[in-house]
Amino acid sequence: MKAWEKYFAQIDEIIKKIEETQGENILKAAEILTKTTENGGIIYGFGTGHSHLVADDAFWRAATPANYCALLEPSATGNQEITKSYFVENTYGIGKLVVDYHRITPNDCMIIISNSGNNIAPVDAALRAKEKGIPVIAITAVEYSDYLKCKHKDNVKLKDVADVVLDNCSLIGDAAVEIEGFKMKVGSTSTIPNIYLQNAILTQMVENLVKKGIEPDVYYNGHLAFMDEDCADHNDRLVDKYFYRIRNL
Repeated sequence: MKAWEKYFAQIDEIIKKIEETQGENILKAAEILTKTTENGGIIYGFGTGHSHLVADDAFWRAATPANYCALLEPSATGNQEITKSYFVENTYGIGKLVVDYHRITPNDCMIIISNSGNNIAPVDAALRAKEKGIPVIAITAVEYSDYLKCKHKDNVKLKDVADVVLDNCSLIGDAAVEIEGFKMKVGSTSTIPNIYLQNAILTQMVENLVKKGIEPDVYYNGHLAFMDEDCADHNDRLVDKYFYRIRNL
């Protein structure tokens, strides 16, 4: 089996494990999103380092809810000066600042993504959210998190703070494939299941709302909007609706 085939097989195994073990928590998380949306709230996605990719993936894009907001703190995403972001995401106060600066309320909710669940900023964000009564959904690697020595002064990890924990079933070390003659594993294992889980709960939220007779705000694909005036008008109306509620829309 070639390395790419081993990688596919490992990711397939992780996704299968998620399907077998995370169904109940997916439904619980989707119910939080449903209640948030019913109440007119915003779903805030937050991750630092490479975990920010998961929040970015669901923000203002095709087939995703318009009341989703990615909290892309520039100093912590790694899009610029990436090695500095490691120190920022392990600085106390950053997570609290993000929650307070964006004026997140108990009417809203947060999806906080951290593969290790052990960096300071995501944990601080979760702690601050809980202080303010904001529901928190964590997407994290539970086994990996348990394996790691705790960094936070309060001796907690993200999974210890969240209302609902979605286990991405990623491997310890976030690496998939052993290659003969090379001492390190290669091929990250966290981003794909993280996005898989987030899309799962957002999709389930839409079904929940439709069953209640509520029409969710969901964007059309931009190319469809380019070709169809009705799709374009629909997307424009959603942007107008949320433009002054979502700071970076």
